[in-house]
Amino acid sequence: MIFLRLAAGFSLCLTLGCTDRSLSPVTPEALELGTPKTIFVATNRVELPDGSFGPERSEDNSLLELTISIPPNHTLGKLEFGYADPDPATEFTLAARHQFQEPADFDRRLNAVLRQSPPDSRDVIVFVHGYNSTQAETAFRAAQLTHDLNTPGATVVYSWPSLGSPLGYAYDGDSIMFARDGLEQLLRHLKKSGARRIILVAHSMGSVLAMEALRQIEIRSPNWADQNLAGVILISPDLDLDVFRSQIRQFNKVPEPFVVFVSSKDTILNISRRIRGTYSRERLGSLSSIEAVSDLPIDIVDTTAFSENAESGHFVAATSPTLLTLLNEAQATENAFDARPHDVAEFTRVVPSTGQDQRKRGVAMLVTLSGGER
Repeated sequence: MIFLRLAAGFSLCLTLGCTDRSLSPVTPEALELGTPKTIFVATNRVELPDGSFGPERSEDNSLLELTISIPPNHTLGKLEFGYADPDPATEFTLAARHQFQEPADFDRRLNAVLRQSPPDSRDVIVFVHGYNSTQAETAFRAAQLTHDLNTPGATVVYSWPSLGSPLGYAYDGDSIMFARDGLEQLLRHLKKSGARRIILVAHSMGSVLAMEALRQIEIRSPNWADQNLAGVILISPDLDLDVFRSQIRQFNKVPEPFVVFVSSKDTILNISRRIRGTYSRERLGSLSSIEAVSDLPIDIVDTTAFSENAESGHFVAATSPTLLTLLNEAQATENAFDARPHDVAEFTRVVPSTGQDQRKRGVAMLVTLSGGER
């Protein structure tokens, strides 16, 4: 088992890279070349002397606003990241960082950004990153994804204390449990701050955190998620099926739509399954058969066919140019789910027999994400 863990860590190191990804200097002049993107951050990482946030855990959430400069030659689906020495002409660059001392200041700034969108598009997307993520690259990934999908409203990253190392899987698993209260606090605060709609998006191990936080909210405040969330999206969730079922059973009513992006070719999730031993089941994000969840009130989007041209097979939804283009045209595909032309044939949807209304709500979630971790 020790050998398997080391082999898995080495494989992840090759896949994700072992460069120090925590360093990202503030470079204001980057905006002379790039396109600015505002990313808000709530984090329970410990602040370091240089103003960045590392892997240590804090009892309190810090609130920040980051301005990311997106390079002029940015390629759809690609995260060009220069780490400690970025080139703003070709790479995502941190152009500004501001830490709020009071939650009320955060709320005022968030609402100012929301007012830049039409009244019916003033949504807040809360993005929960996955395993092996630094705060800097998580903000860049959120900027890349929301930029490529042309999302309206505001984006808030919940940055939990991942070690940011391929060998930090156990530490990150503990941090997920530690971070549940902080995510609950953020979601409740955003609702009180005036956000019109909140859409919760989680990737990989972050899906465990999202589901655990929602589960405990439902225990404390039944029906809160359905009444206050406009939808939930899990992308490549590193979640055991039995665990997922136990979490979702806590909901009296699951928020609609509830969308899960899966790929049977997700190498990282296949390694995750092997680490867990002989009796482990498939991970939710790498289902080989959608029948395993056909009784649940969720929508499945199978991205397997798009994995070949994706930069990351573990984050196809963010790194496949083909899929991103399709999502950007989601408004036009609303009626295509019935016709099922070739380019959307892999969008396999699993829902109970709730009819056309449920299908439209599921498509509406994709439209919301498209403007209308590795």
